[in-house]
Parts: sequence; structure tokens; C-alpha cells
Amino acid sequence: MSRLRDGQTVYQDEQEASGGGADRPHASLRPRRGRLESIGIGRFSGVVVFVAMFALFALWVPDAFLTSTTWRTIADANAITAILAISLLIPLSAGVYDLSIAQNTGFCAIVCGLLLTGESGFGVVPAILVTLVVGALIGAFNGYLTGFLGLDSFIATLGTLALLQGTASLVTNGEYVGPFPGSFTSITGHSILGLPIVAVYMIVLAVLVWYALEHTPAGRRCAATGANPDAARLAGIQTRRVIFTAMVIAGTGAAVAGVLLGSTLNSVNENMGPQYLLPAFAAAFLGTTQLKLGRFNVWGTVLAVYLLGTGVQGLQLAGAAVWVTNVFNGAALILAVLYARALRQRRKRKEVEAAEA
Repeated sequence: MSRLRDGQTVYQDEQEASGGGADRPHASLRPRRGRLESIGIGRFSGVVVFVAMFALFALWVPDAFLTSTTWRTIADANAITAILAISLLIPLSAGVYDLSIAQNTGFCAIVCGLLLTGESGFGVVPAILVTLVVGALIGAFNGYLTGFLGLDSFIATLGTLALLQGTASLVTNGEYVGPFPGSFTSITGHSILGLPIVAVYMIVLAVLVWYALEHTPAGRRCAATGANPDAARLAGIQTRRVIFTAMVIAGTGAAVAGVLLGSTLNSVNENMGPQYLLPAFAAAFLGTTQLKLGRFNVWGTVLAVYLLGTGVQGLQLAGAAVWVTNVFNGAALILAVLYARALRQRRKRKEVEAAEA
């Protein structure tokens, strides 16, 4: 017999002869693991790559790379990307894409900026709350299109992206919004124990999302929906509601990133958000090759964000051209998707072999 747990099929013994007892996976159904996987090297390959990258840039540009300023810059500059990638994990775990999430971030930064600099008299806290509601509503729109109307998430969120781009151009008229009040920029203007406060916000969000995805029934329903929506539906999971909720949470996370982005930069325009889309997706998929192979996971994603960020920063310090950043992130995304697909195919092949056994 089998039961569904965390989106995966777990095989159990039929202990009829013993009259019951605690269920455990049958030894003959356990897939054999490779030598590297058995000692855990595959799960921590990102750490190995990071060490190699550190050694490379430490020898290449030691005066610029081996400084506390460089590492504070890496921690600060990649925190927004990490927040966006962590938010993206929730719909990805549910089996849907949100291509509008980065544009949502930029749009919410504009909304927050307009509320703070306009004649409406909004204070910092009301402006932030309204911005979070706007991001959640955009996520709810995506969730309704994909979860309840059944549109393909790729197409639906691509359409939302275009709508947000047009609306951002309309409300800004192609101009920058800002500067912002000091009470708003102070949100991201200090450090804790030498760590930029934006990175601290990211760590707090990472812990919350990790706990929700890994240790709550809602997280297990999300994983089950992403693994096999038909099986999850037959198991009694309301997959439409799961997808809708995942999109709403992703939209809210994008709004959080937008608020922090505006506070960090002190002025925003219509082109601020899209630049985070490629790094966020690259980190999310590269994260599936770390810690929990073949699964979207928070800490693998955080590791991937800073692995990519360190590589980009090192190349920039070495004098690489601006276009190298996009090439680096694009290559990482392609390689990560290919590797993740290979892991899924390998897992399916082992499941078939186990079922036949």
C-alpha cells in the first residue's frame, strides 16, 4: 500500500503476518543511491563551487575582493533578489509560475513612492500597508486566472507582467519617483552586527517560509499539488485554493521586496523591477540542486542567490563588462533547469523500478 506525504509516494509494508505494528519503507523498495549522493557531496556542491569561486577571485583580484566592504555589498545587493526568489518558491512548489513577480516588485515600489511623495499625506506605515495590499491583490488576480479559471500560469502571469508595465509607465510618465522621507529610507539604512538590515529582513522571511513549507499541513498540501495535482485532488486537497493562496503570498512577498527596494534606492522608476526576474528564477531552480535534490527549498535558494551574487561581484571587480551579469545568470538558469530535470527523470525512473519490484 502507499500513502501521500510531502508530495511524494511513500511505500509501506503490509504487516499482515505480524498483526500490524509500525509501518516502515520496505527494504527492497528503497532506491539505491550513488556514492556521491550517499555521502552528501551532491547536496552540497554549491558550497564546493563557492569555495572554488572564492579562491579564484581571491587570487585574481585580492585587493578588491578580500575586503569587508565587498562582502557587505554582496549581502546587501542580493538581499532583494533573495526575498523575491523565496517568495517565488511558493507558487513554484505548487506547480505554477509567476513571471510577473519582479514587475510586481517594481510596481509596488512605485505605488509606495507615490503615496509617500504625493499630496495625499500618507505616512510611512499607512503607505507600506497599502502597498502590501496592492501586491496581494495582484497576486490574487494571478491566482484567480490560474487557480479558478484554469489558465496556464506562464501565459496568465506574462499578461499580468505586460499590464503592470503599462500601468507603471502611465503613473510615472517615464520619470523617477522620489526622493523619499528620511523616516522611510531609514528602514534599510543601518546594520546589525555588521550585517545590512535588508539581509536580516531576508533571513527572517526565509525562516518563516521554510517553516511554512516544511513543517505545516499547508506546506505539505502545496508540495503535493506541485508534485501531482490530479493525485492531490483525489486525496481531497483543494488544489485551486492552494494555487490561489500561493499566488497571493507571492504577490505579498513581491510587495515587501518593492518597499525595501524603494527604501534602499531612495527613488524608483518603471524599469526597476524587471532586472530581478532572471536572478530570482535562476536562484530558485539552482536551489533545487542543493540540500534537497530535485525539490524547491528555501536554504538551497538562499545559497544559490549568494553563489550567483558572489560570482557576479567577482567578475565586476575583475573588470568584466556589464553584459556579463545577464550571461552569467542566464547560463546558471539553463544549467540549473537541465540538472533539475535530470534529477526528476532519475527519481521517476527509480520509482518505476521500485513499483515493478
